[in-house]
Amino acid sequence: MKSPVLETRRAAVIAAANAVSGGLPCAAAFLGEKNFKRFKNRIYESAGVKPLTDDEVCVLETESKTSFLPDYLCAMYGGVFVRLPEAGQLDNVDLYQRALAASSQRGELDHMVAMALEDGEIDAAEAKKIRALHTKYLSASLEAVAAVIELHKART
Repeated sequence: MKSPVLETRRAAVIAAANAVSGGLPCAAAFLGEKNFKRFKNRIYESAGVKPLTDDEVCVLETESKTSFLPDYLCAMYGGVFVRLPEAGQLDNVDLYQRALAASSQRGELDHMVAMALEDGEIDAAEAKKIRALHTKYLSASLEAVAAVIELHKART
């Protein structure tokens, strides 16, 4: 799932918890949290309850195949999160799918730039969308290249 980078850690945690199949109740159960109200307070960082740890968010995001928190953290530093592939998961079909995903992201970026330029200038909201789409394209492209290298690297 690809979406624009969220602007706060709290928003990233909320998105990660909501992305778990079955919603918040399943996310709570997945982490072994028996008190659902306490779990919600941890997600929303309310009632003085300790928020979810990065490790707990990572568990939720691994389950839901999202990357809200790493996307947020990388954006804070002006970077891009790239998930490195594991060799055991790769084959030529996977490489094709990754290349197709990168091409799709590039198409979305180009389309947004074209739409933004229809009136001859790019406003702040359009620039924000363009930057977010560019980040997603870079991530998908770097991920595809990393997968090609991983699958075809020399075995010694």
